[in-house]
Amino acid sequence: MTETRRSNAALEVRGLDVYYGHSHALQGVDLTLESGVFSVVGRNGMGKTTLCKAIMGLVGVSGGSIRVRGEDITRRPPAQIARLGVGYVPQGRRLWRSLSVDEHLQLAGGMRQGAWTIERIYDTFPRLAERRGHGGGQLSGGEQQMLAISRALLTNPHLLIMDEPTEGLAPVIVAQVEDMLLQLGEDDDMAVLVIEQNIGVATAISRNVAIMVNGRINRIIDSGQLAADRELQQRLLGVGLHAELEPDGDISPSGPETRPAPAPRPDGPIRIYISNPTLPTRWSQPVPIARIEAAARTVSTHVARLEGTMRRQREAAAPPTTGPPVVLVVGTLDTKGTELRFIRDVIAGTGLRTRLVDVSTSGRHSSCDVSAQEIALNHGRGGSAVFGADRGTAVTAMADAFANWLRRQGNVAGVISAGGSGAASLVAPAMRALPVGVPKLIISSVASGDVGPYVGPADITMMYSVTDVQGLNSISRAVLANGANALAGMVKARIDTPAATTREAGALPSVGITMFGVTTPAVQKITADLRDDFECLVFHATGVGGRSMEKLVESGQLSGVIDLTTTEICDLLMGGVFPATEDRFGAIIRTRLPYIGSVGALDMVNFGAPDTIPERYRGRKFHVHNPQVTLMRTTAEENERMGRWIADRLNQMDGPVRFFLPEGGVSALDARGQPFWDPDADAALFRALERNVRQTGNRQLIRTPKNINDPDFAAAIASAFRTLFGRTGTRRRLAR
Repeated sequence: MTETRRSNAALEVRGLDVYYGHSHALQGVDLTLESGVFSVVGRNGMGKTTLCKAIMGLVGVSGGSIRVRGEDITRRPPAQIARLGVGYVPQGRRLWRSLSVDEHLQLAGGMRQGAWTIERIYDTFPRLAERRGHGGGQLSGGEQQMLAISRALLTNPHLLIMDEPTEGLAPVIVAQVEDMLLQLGEDDDMAVLVIEQNIGVATAISRNVAIMVNGRINRIIDSGQLAADRELQQRLLGVGLHAELEPDGDISPSGPETRPAPAPRPDGPIRIYISNPTLPTRWSQPVPIARIEAAARTVSTHVARLEGTMRRQREAAAPPTTGPPVVLVVGTLDTKGTELRFIRDVIAGTGLRTRLVDVSTSGRHSSCDVSAQEIALNHGRGGSAVFGADRGTAVTAMADAFANWLRRQGNVAGVISAGGSGAASLVAPAMRALPVGVPKLIISSVASGDVGPYVGPADITMMYSVTDVQGLNSISRAVLANGANALAGMVKARIDTPAATTREAGALPSVGITMFGVTTPAVQKITADLRDDFECLVFHATGVGGRSMEKLVESGQLSGVIDLTTTEICDLLMGGVFPATEDRFGAIIRTRLPYIGSVGALDMVNFGAPDTIPERYRGRKFHVHNPQVTLMRTTAEENERMGRWIADRLNQMDGPVRFFLPEGGVSALDARGQPFWDPDADAALFRALERNVRQTGNRQLIRTPKNINDPDFAAAIASAFRTLFGRTGTRRRLAR
């Protein structure tokens, strides 16, 4: 019975997840449309348009399923989805300006045969018949919407998705669209999903209405109940009355609140008024005069002019902030203001200076030290790139703007934030850009899951919030206070004992070394040989290990690199579980740091348990390292490909480079008599490197007849590094 009902549903969405970068735009959306018309409402940025795009295959789906009349359309191409009977009226109409009305309809008319024909369109929309020869750019907004709807109807869909069909239309046209939607709802062959911000239309055309909040279906409610519940509209949708009402319900035509504020004296103190303390939406009521008066402040004309001049200078130059150390408390103050101010107060109570930074994307103003509008100015395309209609795009843009702003601050002692996945994805990129050692803490509801996308190669601390970061209660107060005090402790310890966290004058220079289990003997020998003259920092080459090492290179905290184990490139090119990024070696290229490299563990691609290995690799040579790690031997063709990839990066390095090729094998498993011993595959790797690396006096390939773990090979690596560093280290010391 359940399966039959599911297969007959016009639309069934289950557990739908969509991400924009790290921003979780749709979060487990569940929605079923059996037949007729169904409305979805919500504020801007709640994920409504993303839901439409996900159904149409226009954005990638990370999880969940979408079924239309029982057929799974998840991750299918948009053209295939349309041929299966899903029509789409996108927000903004998306017409061709140069094509006439008739040409638009002719293009759409041949996809699927059915009741809707061009003749029926012209009968339904006589205005389009009158304008059939006009181009899309010559139509009014209402005519364009009629054409967009008609174009979708001509595909004769089983399911019609309409994103904001009444947006920007005159009331008389809105009424026509509403009547048409009611008629479509009576058509047994077509179901209609309507994304709508006009509450009157949404409740008039459908029996039930779904309310979206922060990427989720908050509730499905009877349309009559929603239409009558003004408090619910205000709380979930931001809808307000359109005028202040007297107790008897009549609009007050006059009274003390309607008197204009007195004009300021030109030479004395003046009152600064903000006509909209909260940015308006299409549903907003006019702001009461009493509220405007309460939000006003008194300043002198000199101060007002000075503030304007300072603001313009700050926006034009925005030099790095200097001064006493300060802790940044960062987050979306429009939704997490209470919690963030609580954290700020706890940290301030320890005696540290704080700055409250808003990274909201709603555009609403909040009381803070650094506003979202000021942060948005740091985006390459300005504030218009940040405060857009699409939430995912806005979050990504604000994250970029905040990272740019943070780089220009010279006195940041620590950064803390609190919120959900959206807030974490807003602040994490900027935190990752800070040097290692600067305290960074995120309190979040996502901290009990996979935090890799947020932390990356940085030393970010993530703390699980236990309850959602939504208001203060006995649990959230304890967790938020613990996080605030933890960050304060880290900051104060770093300020009070700088020698414990920074390299003292005369201390040993640091060298980064990459290692895997199968290259451990070589790394142990190298570190033993260098320990008297260098601080050896070893990085496990599991994808993030290489990135962490290169982050320290970019931060200027390493004096050289011994990149013995470049196995992450195998997983990048062959789809393993420990991949590098495309920017592997990028930090070396940009900094020209002394670089010793080798081909450690390029004989293996890393996978999980045997049943997780991709089907295309069945039949290859494998070695089970443990029940959760399976290693696959790379072929000669794959080694040649890796050799070309590495050679391209080595050729971009202008600093001193020595790259070693161990002819006796590239890992402990690639030694004579071991499971991955394959001289032909290794030879293909070495040939590709020698053919493609442009060798100079500063960039050299060095062959040795040893296995990578042979003590003589490790000694040669250590000796070469001493030689390179002695040559460049002397120059660095003289420069200082």
